[in-house]
Parts: sequence; C-alpha cells; structure tokens
Amino acid sequence: RPLTQIKYNRDGDLLMTVSKDKVANLWYSHNGEHIGSYVGHLGALWTIDCNKTSTLVITGSADNTARLWHAETGRMLHTWDLPTAVKRVEFSHDDQYVLMVTEERMGHKSGIYVFAIDISKPEQSNEPVVILRAAGAKPTVAAWSYLDKFIVSGHEDGSLSLYDWRNEEVVERAEAHAGIITDMQMWKDGTYFITSSRDMTARLFETTTLKNLKAYKADAALNTAAMTPTQDLVILGGGQAASEVTTTSSRQGKFESRFFHKIFEDEVGRSRGHFGPINTLAVQPDGKGFASGGEDGLVRVHHFDPDYFKFKYDY
Repeated sequence: RPLTQIKYNRDGDLLMTVSKDKVANLWYSHNGEHIGSYVGHLGALWTIDCNKTSTLVITGSADNTARLWHAETGRMLHTWDLPTAVKRVEFSHDDQYVLMVTEERMGHKSGIYVFAIDISKPEQSNEPVVILRAAGAKPTVAAWSYLDKFIVSGHEDGSLSLYDWRNEEVVERAEAHAGIITDMQMWKDGTYFITSSRDMTARLFETTTLKNLKAYKADAALNTAAMTPTQDLVILGGGQAASEVTTTSSRQGKFESRFFHKIFEDEVGRSRGHFGPINTLAVQPDGKGFASGGEDGLVRVHHFDPDYFKFKYDY
C-alpha cells in the first residue's frame, strides 16, 4: 500500500513505516529486516513517531485515533480518540508532550492538539494541554521548535504559523508557498526547518522569524523534503500526482529523489528507483544513508557510498 510516513529513531538503527493499510511496521535500518508490527488501528495510517529512547511509538490514523505503543513488544498502551483523522504526530524534544494535527471533516474544525505524556505509566491523560485552532486554512503539518518553545505549522493555503503554544497565541505568520504544504522537517537543533509543497518548491525557513532562507525548485509537485546532517544537501521527493501515474512511464513521472545543495540551491544529483511518486523521505541521523517511501508501496533504504562523503561542491 502507498507509504504515508517513514522515520528513523534517534540512534538511526530502527526505521518505522506507516502506510495506507492498518499496521505500522518496525525494521532494522541497516539490512531492512522486519522486526515486527503494531496492530490495532482500524483505518489508514498517516503518521508515526517514537521518543528519544525508542521505548514508545505513537501513530496517527484515519480511524480518528492516535495510539501509543510499547516499542519493543508492540503492546498498545493508550488510545486517544479525536474528532477527525490524525495527520501528523510528533514527540516534543523532552518527550513530555506530543502534538497531533487533525483533519477538517464533517463540521469539525481541524486543530493542533498537545497532550502530556507520562512515561511512568501506560495510561495517559485524554485531556489535551492545549488545542491550537488556525484562523485561516487548516494545518497539514506541524513540528516542535528548539527547546519545545514554539510549534510551527504549515497550512493548506501554503502559509506558516508560529505558535507560542503555552499561551495559545500566534507569534508569527508567513506566506511560504503557493500550494498546500506537504511536509515539514526540523533541523536537529530546531532553529530552522524545511518545507515541501505541491507548488514544486521546497523552502528553508528560520524558526523564530519564519524568514525564508533558501528555495529549491523542482520540476514536479513535491510531497516531502529532508536535510542531510553530514553534507550540506537537501533531498526532495515527489512526482506527478498518484491519480495520473498510469498514463506515464516512471522516467516521465519524475519519481526520483533529488539532491540539492543546501546553500547554493543547485541540483547536484538524483537517485532513481520508485515506480510512483515519493511520498516520504527520512535521513539517517548519522547521515550515512536515507530511506524513501513511495506510492508504489516500497520503502527503499539507501546507504551512501564513500564517494558521497568525499563530495565537495565546486563554487
């Protein structure tokens, strides 16, 4: 089934994947061996994350729930019932909170819910700490800033919002893209982040000011963008919309992972392989490889060769 999100744990030895079937999977990242599944959701899964110590996994699904799992045993610990589908979940940097972005459906407004996480016991509070409601278009993605001070959200109309979430106020707003924001990934220290959009660009923003630092222009709609920790590169994934794929070959559909130089915004390479649009990208925290999940239902784990680490950009 089409992949919706993939994520490495903090050590980079585990890879979590969710797709439009009902199970979340856990794999060894170095050889792709399947460790196990988290079974219990009743609808397509949209999102997954795990805490820093890789003891807890959280998933968000179209069955209007988010669920907390014991990472090692796959036991379900808690279920949060939300009014609509959960499109994005993310643990805060200190693992004490989790944010959830919900869909706008059937008269329910979308929102960003923040729940407190107590690691000492399996049952969690069903009462959100705060619910952030967007004034304009619905949020599609969100992420924690440095020190969990702010929450940044990307919206359907291409705008960005910066929330002081404890006081439930919008500190900053910015028009970022011309189309829906499809993905947002923070740099490891939370000071800047990258967004991707259906307007065929990915952009780099500073967190506190939402100032646009860089723009990377592709030739197809983008579903995801990630940054590499060792080389100054960004990886973009996308391709033609899934509904139109049957009409083109995989060459024309532009289903490659594209590498751009983070500073100079030039395309420096491509990696082929998928037979459909790339929906999600994740880079190993040590920078030694990356994984891509496509509409074709495959997760491809790439390990960079020694030449990659010797790569110097001529400017």
